[in-house]
Amino acid sequence: MKFGILVSEGPYTHQASDSAYQFVMAALAKGHEVQRVFFYHDGVNNATRLTEPPQDDRHIVNRWSELADKHKVDLVVCVAAALRRGIKDEVLAPGFRISGLGQLVDSGIKCDRLVTFGD
Repeated sequence: MKFGILVSEGPYTHQASDSAYQFVMAALAKGHEVQRVFFYHDGVNNATRLTEPPQDDRHIVNRWSELADKHKVDLVVCVAAALRRGIKDEVLAPGFRISGLGQLVDSGIKCDRLVTFGD
């Protein structure tokens, strides 16, 4: 099965990002394809390399970057939501890219399921 993922909550304010990450890892482990993870609304905060959690806490941004590198999952950040929050190309963590809502629509069309995490 081919999945598209939508994350619309920030990394440390809601469990949506953690749940999305765990879902993606489980899907990949079962042999499914994850076409794209689209970060929208406050979810764009998952993409900034300026995040520095305490050493004893999980580093959600790094998890996403490692996932993109290891599994070649497309991590797309909504341009309008990112700019509203001061996130530009120069502060993106590795593996993320900025694009428009067309990428979300594309996932909805090409994937068997579009799974949403957050509001």
